[in-house]
Amino acid sequence: MKYKMKKIVVSLLLLSILVLPVTVGAIPSQPGEGSIGSLTEFYNTVGRVAWQAFAIIALIMFIIAGVLFLTAGGDPEKVKTARNAFLWGVVGIIVAVVAFSIVTIISREL
Repeated sequence: MKYKMKKIVVSLLLLSILVLPVTVGAIPSQPGEGSIGSLTEFYNTVGRVAWQAFAIIALIMFIIAGVLFLTAGGDPEKVKTARNAFLWGVVGIIVAVVAFSIVTIISREL
């Protein structure tokens, strides 16, 4: 159990390191550039940053699943773990696309 907890902590730390450039990229490089003047601009900026973070997380998930497949060595239990990681990565992408679609449809109708 201790090993699993360490693995989770290390994974979250690496994920936060990879997501940091995306959050820094949201900071305007010059005064006045990228300033948010309205609620719509703020919504668009937050949405863009959220999609960038999501894309990085999805990419990391598929890389982890690929590494798990490569290191399984034919062990059925490890292959099952890798398949589950891949499956949950796909499910995450589907949920994110549906959520984005719902928000987009509602914002266009209002």
